[in-house]
Amino acid sequence: MNLDDMTDSFDRIIRAVGEDVSRDGLQKTPARAAQAFAYLTEGYNQNLEELVNGAIFPSDNDEMVIVRDIEFYSLCEHHLLPFIGSANVAYIPDGKVIGLSKIARIIDMFARRFQIQENMTKEIADAVMSVTNAKGVAVNLNARHMCMMMRGVGKQNSSMTTSVMLGTFRESQSTRNEFLQLIKS
Repeated sequence: MNLDDMTDSFDRIIRAVGEDVSRDGLQKTPARAAQAFAYLTEGYNQNLEELVNGAIFPSDNDEMVIVRDIEFYSLCEHHLLPFIGSANVAYIPDGKVIGLSKIARIIDMFARRFQIQENMTKEIADAVMSVTNAKGVAVNLNARHMCMMMRGVGKQNSSMTTSVMLGTFRESQSTRNEFLQLIKS
């Protein structure tokens, strides 16, 4: 990631809209915007193995584990506008569990990339499955997309829900229903 290149690019964008980057309020904006974008896309500099960092622990629990209402924000890959929402992630352990904070970190790793919600949902599910070797993984995301609210059709009350079910959650209607019921309560 090259902050100097990003700063120069933001400078050009600000000038292209007709603003004066030398005026008081904008003098440091290109550098601040570059730093913000570096933070918002730090998921490109992360990988699953380093992120999990061995936080997988033996357990005889074989009942559903759910982490609910994990807030996230991402940038739509089509317009680079934010989408903001929450994630619900469940898995059924098969001899091991993952450290609680690692699920939130996995979500952030994928959210902090240029994304579409549909792909992000699958990436999170696949990642949790690969590090836990769980019997099943379920991921549900609900988000509001600024590309739909701030531009285009301008629908202020719209939201998008996506889900991916792997393993037991895909094979068993009752397991899937239990997950969906528990994330509503």
